[in-house]
Amino acid sequence: MRNLVKHYLLIGLGWIFILLAIIGAVLPLLPTTPFLILALGCFAESSPRFHRMLLENKWFGPPLAQWEQNKTIRRKIKQKVILLIIATFSISIAVLSGRIGLQLMLVCFCLILLGFVWRLKESEELKK
Repeated sequence: MRNLVKHYLLIGLGWIFILLAIIGAVLPLLPTTPFLILALGCFAESSPRFHRMLLENKWFGPPLAQWEQNKTIRRKIKQKVILLIIATFSISIAVLSGRIGLQLMLVCFCLILLGFVWRLKESEELKK
């Protein structure tokens, strides 16, 4: 009974993390990648089918597989993520023109998120 509850709880959490990742693709305050990594971990423990579904996805499957294997990302992916973060936060800050408090909050969130991404290890073969 306990294993069954754990199984369904992990599957439910995995889908919640995927939903948050989808929302994060639209909203600049929610990062997409960490939620996908959490979903991958949940599905690895509970559902080989859903785990495989994430790893075989044409958009984010290869980076997730690389993360799962050696906890690194490709430099090109890292650069795209940094550009996307800067672009989405810039748009949000521009939309909030005249609301200095909110703009400063967004700048702080952006810097924290950029720091997190910057610290991710890059794969060795692309550093050469």
